[in-house]
Amino acid sequence: MSIPRLKSYLSMFAAVLMLGQVLSAQAEESLPDFTTLVEQASPAVVNISTKQKLPARVAAGQMPDLEGLPPMFREFFERNIPQQPRSPRGDRQREAQSLGSGFIISSDGYVLTNNHVVADADEIIVRLSDRSELQAKLVGTDPRTDVALLKVEGKNLPIVKLGDSEKLKVGEWVLAIGSPFGFDHSVTKGIVSAKGRTLPNDTYVPFIQTDVAINPGNSGGPLFNMKGEVVGINSQIFTRSGGFMGLSFAIPIDVALDVSNQLKKDGKVNRGWLGVVIQEVNKDLAESFGLDKPAGALVAQVLEDGPAAKGGLQVGDVILSMNGQPIVMSADLPHLVGSLKDGAKAKLEIIRSGKRQNLDVTVGALPDDDADIAASAQGGAERSSNRLGVSVSDLTAEQKKSLELKGGVVIKEVQDGPAALIGLRPGDVISHLNNQAIGSAKEFTEIAKDLPKNRSVSMRVLRQGRASFITFKLAE
Repeated sequence: MSIPRLKSYLSMFAAVLMLGQVLSAQAEESLPDFTTLVEQASPAVVNISTKQKLPARVAAGQMPDLEGLPPMFREFFERNIPQQPRSPRGDRQREAQSLGSGFIISSDGYVLTNNHVVADADEIIVRLSDRSELQAKLVGTDPRTDVALLKVEGKNLPIVKLGDSEKLKVGEWVLAIGSPFGFDHSVTKGIVSAKGRTLPNDTYVPFIQTDVAINPGNSGGPLFNMKGEVVGINSQIFTRSGGFMGLSFAIPIDVALDVSNQLKKDGKVNRGWLGVVIQEVNKDLAESFGLDKPAGALVAQVLEDGPAAKGGLQVGDVILSMNGQPIVMSADLPHLVGSLKDGAKAKLEIIRSGKRQNLDVTVGALPDDDADIAASAQGGAERSSNRLGVSVSDLTAEQKKSLELKGGVVIKEVQDGPAALIGLRPGDVISHLNNQAIGSAKEFTEIAKDLPKNRSVSMRVLRQGRASFITFKLAE
């Protein structure tokens, strides 16, 4: 190889090397630096431990009474059953402890955490970053959002900066500080994976989903954005192994602050309530109700004398928006309704019988206890068979009253056929078929006779008082 060519290759190699160094430096500069954030925020993050006194248990039951037993048997039990120390009161007791996290939101000692961290606790201890410990008083809890507000005695305590979870964007860097497995002030980072997630049995929280590593002990700790502002409370993980699997969920700080303010002021949380049972609109239901695409919340049940009933909402209505905010998934509706107060006005855009219209409903107060409607599958002598493969009978007057129905039929027998395939059972009550209200067994048979083939047909079914719409297709 000639000298000029060698020099050319060396020059190219040097240029590539320099370019690599520049790109590496730029990559390092583009990665977030969490050190300042952690230094500033950590002092306001606390470890929370609780104690709960529980009666001692032996195996599956209480410690048996040994008095009166023959000496041989009494000696056997005393030797083989572990003895628990007795409390000064003479009761056998043990202490249950739990570990979690929290953060100070005011310099006079208010602390936010999860309800499940402090539930049923007899004593709550808050440990600060300097390892000093303070006894906390429980101001109030809200199991529906899993938020709890504590108070410790102190002055000029370090506090977190509070952010706006509404401004959080998917893909944004976030960071958690907590006490996983008791390791205080552990820091983990990740990104926002999604917003507005709804989890089973948590209909009033639009969760922030992240891939931040969260483990037992992180519960109740803060989720920070890159400005060092708290945007959420780390609350739950999705796991099949018991440990972190990349799916973590945080309560938006906007929701938590609204709850904490109400707890501080009133000791409880007031939420809006419509008095309806809703369900998701899938592709088949959308076709059945004449919708262009699956969207909205389908009203499967309207509670008698509830706000929705007084406002004119009907079974079979599909709610598309509330106060201008679209309802894409049915789970969007409880979030919006729950954020309103008793007496607030709600403008609903609905589809009824294929036509759009607006309804004005006055929101009520969510009852403290969820009332279940009892259903009875007894009674009814007249039977009617039909092409769906079920035998049905008229509802009795008592059944109509208990279910708050004007009509409908109860299934007495399920034979081989479409009904069996879609999971109907004896005792189920059918109130609507193909978007038509059912008044009697005779009407049910007439409507069933004219059902279309190879097209989605809807049916409203009540099982144990719980109403839902299902769809099916009849083959040629």
